[in-house]
Amino acid sequence: MAIRRVDQVDLKGKRVFIRVDFNVPLSEKNEINDDTRIVSSLTTIRFVCEAGGKAILASHLGRPKGKREPRYSLAPVAERLSGLLGRNVPLAPDCVGEEVRAQIKGMKPGEVLLLENLRFHTEEEKNEESFSKALASLCDVYINDAFGAAHRAHASTEGITRHLKTVAAGFLMMKEIESLEKALICPQAPYVAILGGAKVSDKIGVIRNLMDKVTTLLIGGGMAYTFLKAKGFEVGKSLVEEDQIGLSLNLLETAEGKIKFLLPTDHLAAERKDVHAKKKFVTNDGIPEDWVCLDIGPETVQIFLEEIQSARTIFWNGPMGVFELEPFSRGTFAIAKAIAGSSAFSIVGGGDSVSAVNQAGIADQIGHISTGGGASLEFIEGRKLPGIEALRKKRGEIG
Repeated sequence: MAIRRVDQVDLKGKRVFIRVDFNVPLSEKNEINDDTRIVSSLTTIRFVCEAGGKAILASHLGRPKGKREPRYSLAPVAERLSGLLGRNVPLAPDCVGEEVRAQIKGMKPGEVLLLENLRFHTEEEKNEESFSKALASLCDVYINDAFGAAHRAHASTEGITRHLKTVAAGFLMMKEIESLEKALICPQAPYVAILGGAKVSDKIGVIRNLMDKVTTLLIGGGMAYTFLKAKGFEVGKSLVEEDQIGLSLNLLETAEGKIKFLLPTDHLAAERKDVHAKKKFVTNDGIPEDWVCLDIGPETVQIFLEEIQSARTIFWNGPMGVFELEPFSRGTFAIAKAIAGSSAFSIVGGGDSVSAVNQAGIADQIGHISTGGGASLEFIEGRKLPGIEALRKKRGEIG
């Protein structure tokens, strides 16, 4: 069922509630470290303003657990957004209540207002009916442009849609859906999926769903050592999920003869997770028992690059090592640059992978950078995301 887009809705003079994802990383000084999610929302916000709508922006930030904590205020976001839009974006004192309603009533078409953190209210995550109604009462039109929160059935992503006639997806949401569908519905072969990060348990659903679609699966990062342990290798003090070894072996056996399921063959090992620790390259059968592997080695990089170079579709989620520490970043950055240099349609999802792409300076060479880590993984797993399903259902009700 098709989803109505923001450009298919009459916005002139309307109060337009835009659910954005401004859950940005902040420094200890409460400064924004990465404004990718804010920048990604600008197209929809500008469109609403230019169409004569009153743009009412709502987002969560962090996990305040229903308490009004100053460090989770969206004040830094309002300041950054004002600079990006070239206009003042006031921050409302709350996201519901009479004071907020009065502030919205005073808005002129084309103006923007940012509501305070939705998660200052416990009712948001609980998807309480009364809170959903309170949010809905602030607007005439609802636009969901927060793909990063679409896998949550919260008041601002799912509940609010039950109390409004006109709901639609923003441009970012549509781009996310259309791009990720390319990795699930008739992707061009060869299709290479690259999975990294710490835990196998976080990626089981993704691996299972991709096995019927990919040509090659490349595994790196901490999760690789659970697979290597399942194959009988001693991996020293490298990260291993002991309770996932049996399942990992089962996945390897399922993949055999069906797809290429490639694990690292060499590694950069160190005495400890420290930039100053002794380190050396080792093969799978030469990992010291008291050392830890923190990056893939040059042989593995070369094997992985050959697969990437021949791909027509690429999906990458998760770093190849502890890339935030310079000595152990080479594998991850080599993968990032190879994807950028590939002619394949590429999708990069997950905070760490996106950060690596940005640090490597090749973000503009990636087909699609997903703004939703958990949401993109669940989408690739084949799950239905509540925030998206709410938009599909409403389209069906209205026609």
